[in-house]
Parts: sequence; C-alpha cells; structure tokens
Amino acid sequence: MAIITLTTDYGNKDYSVSSLKAKLISNIDNIRIVDISHDISPFNLAEAGYVLEGAFKDFPKGTIHILSVDSEPTPENKHIAIMYEESFFIGADNGVFSLIFKDKRPDQIVEINLHNNYNDISADELFVKVASHINRSGPLNVVGTEIMTIKEITNLRPVINKEMNQILGSVIYIDNYGNVVTNITEKLFKEVSKTRAFTINARNVKFSKIHKNYSDAIDFNLDKKDREEDGKKIALFNNLGYLELSIYRSNPQTVGSASTLFGLNYRDAVSIHF
Repeated sequence: MAIITLTTDYGNKDYSVSSLKAKLISNIDNIRIVDISHDISPFNLAEAGYVLEGAFKDFPKGTIHILSVDSEPTPENKHIAIMYEESFFIGADNGVFSLIFKDKRPDQIVEINLHNNYNDISADELFVKVASHINRSGPLNVVGTEIMTIKEITNLRPVINKEMNQILGSVIYIDNYGNVVTNITEKLFKEVSKTRAFTINARNVKFSKIHKNYSDAIDFNLDKKDREEDGKKIALFNNLGYLELSIYRSNPQTVGSASTLFGLNYRDAVSIHF
C-alpha cells in the first residue's frame, strides 16, 4: 500500500486539501494518505521545514512526502523530486528542503520536467503525477533531469560572534501549546558553550538553565500546593534538538503561553551569551 503524506499551507476551510486527495485517490490504487499538517502559515518555509523534519523519519521507508508550500509553478520556482534515506519528497525548489536535510546530501535530486510550460499544469497535478510514477517504482530520472544541488535558505541560520561568546538565533516556529522553537540546536550550543555558564535572552525574559524535559523543571518532592508550577518558565532542547522556550502546562487559549507571555513571535531574536 502506498503511503503518501501531505504538508501544505492550504488550511482546512477551503476545498484545496480535498481536491488534492481526490487527485491522489483517482490516480493511485490502494493508497493511504496521511495529513502531517495543513495549518502551515501561508508561504512560511521555516514552519514547513520544521514540521516535516519532525515527522518524516517516523514513516516507513518508501513513503512519498508531498510538500506544497509556496509551490506555485513559475520559471523561478522549479519543482523537484528527491530520494533521501529511502524515502521520497516532492515539492518546490524554494529552499525548504535545505531546512529539512541540513548539511546532508540527498541520494538523488531531479528537476521535474513533465510540463511544457508553467501555465498548463498546477503544482498539485504535477505532484500527483510524480507520486504516481514513484509508486510504480519508476526511476526519478524519467520524470526529471538530475541536478546536484538544491536551493538553500541561509538567513534562518544562527550566527556566532567572532569572540565565540554569543549565539544569535531567532524564533522559527510556535507550536500548538504556544511553545517557542528557535533555530539554535543542541549540537551548536555544545560546540560553542564548552560547559561555560550562559544566559538565554529573549526580549525581557532570561534563562540560566536548560532542563531535560518539561517536568524536569518541577520539584515533585514537594507537596503540590508548595510547588512552583503555574507560569513556570522552561528552556529545553526538544526532541528535534532545537532550543525551545516554554511555560509549564501552558494553554494559549486560557492561561497564556511562552509566545504570548514572553511576547515572542516568528523571527524574533533569541540570543545566548556565554
């Protein structure tokens, strides 16, 4: 059974998601479609890359991942198909895949050439054709011309100052709980910190400790009435290895969240001083 995942900025109000699924069902027999997310902010490549990076490794090898964010076909927005770690990815060569694969090179990349011009086919139609071909075990070089590199997004990478005592990063994602995810990775933090003391600065909020997980910030040896839980601010590296700023058991709809209480939004600066 073919497994195809969908990550888009289509939202769930309009018919776009249903139309894409209908095209897939009509072209591929015995298919299982998994929605990773359709709530990516419009044209937000950082969100799309973060969400798909977090999900794709848990799928079986051979899964086909369709990523449709900022994918309108134009002469400047080429489409590509990628084989990486025995899975397949279809989307636009707009830099988003560089956020997913980081410095690792895919096994194969092709620039899709199934269309005669960029006005005669939609991105969805093109992606379905390629997914159908891959599902039939068709080689990628039949649907495109092999290329060696993909576009990179470099302005979302953290910066280290020349004195090697500061990392300047930014917010790349805010999750459903209002947790703030930055582009500073645990790997980079360890390389620069060298066990030095540090201060994390995010607007007017400071952190001097990084916890292992959310509950690590709570002293469960105390009676519940004596614990500091409500509004407890937490810094940790999440399961993807990114620095995350959180509020314990936050709820953006009621008590507030890291994003609302710290006043942090997408692309806001977060720095670490050593």
